[in-house]
Amino acid sequence: MGAAVAQGAVSGHAVKTMENARQLRPQGGQARIRPAVMPAGQIRWLGMNAKVWQRHASGWSVWTRFATLPVLLLAVWSHTVIGLPGALAATTLVLVWLWLNPRLFPPPRRTDHWHVRATFGERIWLNRMFVPIPQDISRAALALSLIAGAGFITALWGAAENMLLPTLAGAALTYAGKMTFLHQMTRLYERMKDSHPLYKAWSMTPQNDNSSPSGLFNRKHG
Repeated sequence: MGAAVAQGAVSGHAVKTMENARQLRPQGGQARIRPAVMPAGQIRWLGMNAKVWQRHASGWSVWTRFATLPVLLLAVWSHTVIGLPGALAATTLVLVWLWLNPRLFPPPRRTDHWHVRATFGERIWLNRMFVPIPQDISRAALALSLIAGAGFITALWGAAENMLLPTLAGAALTYAGKMTFLHQMTRLYERMKDSHPLYKAWSMTPQNDNSSPSGLFNRKHG
């Protein structure tokens, strides 16, 4: 009974959200779209707002961030070589880079690249409490996130203990889980890209988003 009530509440919220995403009256042969205000993957404590997500969809951001894991593990591993203070300083620099990474590069000019679709899909997945997504992808994504997380913890533990096998095995599991997760995100985006005006807007131009109530989107009509 409780699960049914919760599901009804989520569905009702999604319907209300969709109703808020209304099309405004055409002016001069054009119509403007006001997407509903929703988090859409925003993570406040990490500062991941709409503009940061736009930049994070850049290939430079995605792939340089993806390549940072070995550097992080090396920084943790180095405590036996450069001492604990040096290792902590190196690890802190890597963490600062991870925070700066999605903010450094301009948004992609094209939205049909694999990494862009994966990023869009990840935002849709994080937004699933506002706009429900297919349950098969939701369950798969959650399982893959847990696998990647387990691999990451194993790799960090191996690096901290200077044990090569757990470090390499954990890193491999992290990459395998994350890559498969991102593949699921591209599938999710393809299935959900037309389900909400906000998601449609992402493929029109990299600057489209709902970061402010005045953010109106133009769409030409034939």
